[in-house]
Amino acid sequence: MATTVGVVTFPGSNCDADFRYAIDATDGLQARALWHKDADLGGVDAVVLPGGFSYGDYLRCGAIARFSPIMAAVTDFAASGAPVLGVCNGFQILCEAGLLPGVLVRNASLSFVCRDVFLRAEGRDTPFTRHLQRTSASADAVAPVVRIPIAHGEGSWQADPVTLERVQGEGQVVLRYAEADGRVTAAANPNGSWRGVAGVCSAKGNVLGLMPHPERAVAPELGGVDGRLFLTSLQEALS
Repeated sequence: MATTVGVVTFPGSNCDADFRYAIDATDGLQARALWHKDADLGGVDAVVLPGGFSYGDYLRCGAIARFSPIMAAVTDFAASGAPVLGVCNGFQILCEAGLLPGVLVRNASLSFVCRDVFLRAEGRDTPFTRHLQRTSASADAVAPVVRIPIAHGEGSWQADPVTLERVQGEGQVVLRYAEADGRVTAAANPNGSWRGVAGVCSAKGNVLGLMPHPERAVAPELGGVDGRLFLTSLQEALS
């Protein structure tokens, strides 16, 4: 029996169909569409909050979506230790909802950035990233590296000094922007995020937010397949 992954659609989501496609293309997983007004999650095994521009990004990115009816169920689901993934706008929603630390602000360039980036896995084992520890985009890489697309205008992860120290000290930084060989450099950072942070997890590790889009890197026709690793990781974690 396949593991069911719920993908939430908010008004303004535009990566929900992409994620359902990527999930259904992964052996052992099947996608289920969830609507922002749903009161429960319908018994799914994991939840994805996809990218887009929920509620037109009014006020702040994710600031209105966090009050959608379904978010109460997502919060309870996360509290139970179940896997929750937020990508791009989904990451912003998770931060606004208090399920992840920090906040996503305007890119340092004040411009929308859309291109491939390299991500270095930082060693934290989460349900979505365990396979990233076992691969590398370069034979000479100093750490596991994958290539994933980004597309955002507000992707710079920041937090107050106390939160930064805690997140760093407790191993909640999961992914950083890096060079192809795994080195974290200022040049590899596309948005000015603190110390090149591209993804952070909750203290328990079951909630993960990242700005890059793994669902856009699941087929050679899309330019790469490294995004599959996030979904095969989830399948293994729940099998």
